[in-house]
Amino acid sequence: MKRREFLHYTGLGLGAGLLSQIPIIGKAVPLEAPWYAIDVAKKKELADVALNAARSKGATYTDVRIGRYLNQFIITREDKVENVVNTESYGIGIRVLANGSWGFASTDQMDKDSIARAAATAVAIAKENARLLTTPVQLAPQKGYGEVSWKTPIEKNAFDVPVKEKADLLLSVSDVAMKGGADYVGSFMFLVNEQKYFASSDGSYIDQDVHRIWPTFQITKIDKATGKFETRNALSSPRGMGYEYMIPRESDKIHGVTTLYRDRYDMLEDARLAGTQVGEKLKAKSVEPGKYDLVLDPSHLWLTIHESVGHPTELDRVLGYEANFAGTSFLTLDKWESKKFQFGSPLVNIVADKTQPGSLGAVGYDDEGVATQKWDLIKDGVLVNYQAIRDQAHIIGLKQSQGCCYSQSWSDVQFQRMANVSLQPGAASLTPAELIKNVERGIFIAGDGSFSIDQQRYNFQFGGQLFYEIKNGQIVGMLKDVAYQSNTQEFWNSCKAIADKRDYRLGGSFFDGKGQPSQVSAVSHGSATARFNGVNVINTARKI
Repeated sequence: MKRREFLHYTGLGLGAGLLSQIPIIGKAVPLEAPWYAIDVAKKKELADVALNAARSKGATYTDVRIGRYLNQFIITREDKVENVVNTESYGIGIRVLANGSWGFASTDQMDKDSIARAAATAVAIAKENARLLTTPVQLAPQKGYGEVSWKTPIEKNAFDVPVKEKADLLLSVSDVAMKGGADYVGSFMFLVNEQKYFASSDGSYIDQDVHRIWPTFQITKIDKATGKFETRNALSSPRGMGYEYMIPRESDKIHGVTTLYRDRYDMLEDARLAGTQVGEKLKAKSVEPGKYDLVLDPSHLWLTIHESVGHPTELDRVLGYEANFAGTSFLTLDKWESKKFQFGSPLVNIVADKTQPGSLGAVGYDDEGVATQKWDLIKDGVLVNYQAIRDQAHIIGLKQSQGCCYSQSWSDVQFQRMANVSLQPGAASLTPAELIKNVERGIFIAGDGSFSIDQQRYNFQFGGQLFYEIKNGQIVGMLKDVAYQSNTQEFWNSCKAIADKRDYRLGGSFFDGKGQPSQVSAVSHGSATARFNGVNVINTARKI
């Protein structure tokens, strides 16, 4: 994974090459492998082995994560199924505090002796780390929950849907897009089931069953006369849902420049529109650089939120813990302490939320056994909080963790990861169409594209999938070669209108990269359509 960026795979092209770039955890298993869950009593028995072994070796705190991770990948290209892969990973990770320092060890040998040895290794590592320690780890207190459980509230388990049914849907996507004018189509479906068991010396035994799904495609059309081509990626959002996400409901339909759904996804309708729109992109006029009012659809705005709000409010970045790899943050502690740093306009209210149904980051408890929650990051435009975990909470005066600790697997140590970070919809009744009516010279942008942002998450540039020119309150045609540039504070202070909750939608990514060694996490970002006035737009096709 490259530094300073998370893996946004829809922009890399689909097919077998995509599968090779996804961080697959585990080994391939037969398609007919049963998707069973391990008995909770057995997991508790194994967790107690680790807890007791660590305590006997001198650990003052221990947490244990037993994980069984199931992934399924289905990839098609035009009229062919290119690949179907199931993977499974099962093991245990043990984290301890000893002599004031962290230690961690893991094993996929799930017998009691191997687990006890891993616990002893974790303690030994902690004691060695303590030799270099200057300040002992200070954990926020956390009362144990006893034996509890949580499950993603799915309606239809995607792993129970026959592979043929899912592959047929992807092939139908290709058929619809090619009938609409596309020359090449690649489609992809990625399913995740994390069966996670957490136990700690605080007295928690937490069993969780997490489900996620991501359907997407990329289509390409070539101008036969010139050899030029354009692409259009799916406007889908990966979600923390079951296969019901793939079953659209009329009540969820959002009518606009392109037809989308609030909590469901009509993949065939998106492909039909994409087949037409990619042809329009070939004929679109190139944008004239200058200042524009931007009307940003949630399918686009989520990425700007992720990069310019989500990352700079991560407390470990603020403290410089990520400086060697993925950057720091311009939102330094003095700005928060002032209680008056104007991050954005008074309309801008941004929350972190690990409880939001349907989101990628929704779980009942984080990987430190802390019940998840929702809290303000930006209130009425002012920076009011960060994202922190148990060993950071005291730094900003919190009495408990905010529940945003995560590890990509049982074999990786958990650390601070981004919660779902979302822009709240406007309080006044306002539709996207009404919002556009007030724009004299502007651009409507849908879908995410290329981006660039500096190490402090301050100066940035964003592209997109679809660009429409707005003149005197009306959309008059498609544009291309569009990207906008700004800095985070200037951009969010230019926010002058936000549509109401009827338009609120989630976007997100499975592959938010961070840490050394690098890990990925899944995170969603919600918003309604919003308008930003006087933003600098450049033409990406013109030489500087």
